[in-house]
Amino acid sequence: MNETEAKSKALSWRRLRALCFKETLQIIRDPSSNLIAFVLPLIMLFIFGYGINLDSGAIKIGLLLEDHSEEAHRFADSFYGSRYFSVLPAQNRQQLDQEIMDGTIRGFVVIQQNFSEDLERPGNSAPVQVVTDGAEPQLAAFVQGYTQGAWQDWLTQRNLDQGIRAPAEIGVQERYWYNPSAESRNFLVPGSITLIMTVVGALLTSLVVAREWERGTMEALLASPMSRTEFLLSKLIPYYVLGIVSLMICVIVAVFVLGVPFRGSIFALFLVSTLFLLTTLGAGLLISTLMKNQFNAAQAALNLAFLPSMMFSGFIYEISSMPAPIRAVTYLFPARYFVTCLQTLFQAGDLWPILLRNSLFLLVSGIVLIGLTARFTRKRLD
Repeated sequence: MNETEAKSKALSWRRLRALCFKETLQIIRDPSSNLIAFVLPLIMLFIFGYGINLDSGAIKIGLLLEDHSEEAHRFADSFYGSRYFSVLPAQNRQQLDQEIMDGTIRGFVVIQQNFSEDLERPGNSAPVQVVTDGAEPQLAAFVQGYTQGAWQDWLTQRNLDQGIRAPAEIGVQERYWYNPSAESRNFLVPGSITLIMTVVGALLTSLVVAREWERGTMEALLASPMSRTEFLLSKLIPYYVLGIVSLMICVIVAVFVLGVPFRGSIFALFLVSTLFLLTTLGAGLLISTLMKNQFNAAQAALNLAFLPSMMFSGFIYEISSMPAPIRAVTYLFPARYFVTCLQTLFQAGDLWPILLRNSLFLLVSGIVLIGLTARFTRKRLD
């Protein structure tokens, strides 16, 4: 080995700084990189923060009174006064049938004839019909459950007004430790940051090596005394900084604009985000190293990194409800562990037993992916 080859194999900080500077200039001058790194994350964050809502809210239902007694009107008032229902009064059943088929309402309640008379019988049993739209089973269950709740609350209040003591029942007091308001936004927004980091890490880095081949600059790089380590570090460091900046922007918007509480520490957030970026950057570079076409590399990154992160991370679709084979597959995706870390940091704080356990897998997967990238990186033309 001559002196020139020895110098090319050694790590030169001067060459590394020059390569990182070159890559940074390419990022600044590339509109698509800025769009993916800064504009797309904000769009995704607002979509998940405002556009997707798993809370039931006010469900539109129809209400028909076939009994016009005082008791029937009092029971109807319990629906009008409920924050869970937006009530549309109806004159007949045909109107309700048409509105539920048109999608105007999600269900309807019919207080049938002889309601007040049957209510006076032993057992407080009175005819109330509830019809829901079965096309959306979850929403239909909401309508049924809230109607039963409205009936129980009204019946309890009616018995108290009449001085009737109901038999003692088991009292259940619900308490949410880490999400007292039970808002879906508080766990959807941290999960969406995982997708954003996947986009910035995997999608952008999947293009960097392929772009060098398409622009014809790879030959010049291979002819230089640059080492393989310097080449990989020059592709990792700028995009790592870009990912951290994008993360900070997302966290600031989530906390101060979307109102999602953050109870963890910046150090813990920086630690787990660094480990996750290692995995996404490694995956993107591996794809870019194996493919010399930007379009094919982007498609591969989308299918192998972004889509599995959305489907198998557990931030929208509950993993415990998936079939056993699919649950086993989710353990292979780093996004599952990063979602757990972010939701823990946002809602609970620095619970290190949870953070360290998930961070260990992120570290191992990052080392494996970057190692494979180094293995397939060659300083020669094929």
